[in-house]
Amino acid sequence: MSHRDLEDLLEDVEDTREIVLGAVAPAQPRHELYAVWEAARVEANDAYAGWLAAGGREAYAAYRAAADREDAAADALAHVRVSA
Repeated sequence: MSHRDLEDLLEDVEDTREIVLGAVAPAQPRHELYAVWEAARVEANDAYAGWLAAGGREAYAAYRAAADREDAAADALAHVRVSA
């Protein structure tokens, strides 16, 4: 798949404004957005490792998409008021 093919494919995906969680271990009760950010961080780290191992545009695009999700989760988390 070429870079242009990947861009064309992603342009056709509708943004549903939904957050999809991966597997999150129920260790301690935390704020939901923290769990979202933590899952996104793990996914971004895995995608980065995959890009380093495999290289190529597709692996890089997967890493950047995962990093963007992590950034979005971090932004949402930054706006949460935490009570002590």
